[in-house]
Amino acid sequence: MEFCPDCKSIMVPVEGMMVCRKCGKKIKQTKSDSLVSRTEQIRRQITVIEEEEAAGLPTTRARCPECGNNVAYWWLRQLRSADESEVRFFRCTKCNCTWREYD
Repeated sequence: MEFCPDCKSIMVPVEGMMVCRKCGKKIKQTKSDSLVSRTEQIRRQITVIEEEEAAGLPTTRARCPECGNNVAYWWLRQLRSADESEVRFFRCTKCNCTWREYD
């Protein structure tokens, strides 16, 4: 990152020159001023509870959208950013259908 020698503002590359965003001063861009921007997409995996592990989870009254059973296992996972609420997952105790609820 290059800073303007006059006003100390950030300079940006424009057509082979480094140009100050504040005062407009132009300096010839050197090889060390070249910018590299990389963006990597992270594939997120959501861990779903295996059938054998569900037996140890707490249960609650929740209506299954598949079979209509009124008892389901439940657990919480933080899927979004930390300042947002957790997601509640449910798994039917009868047919093992899994669904989620957001706040």
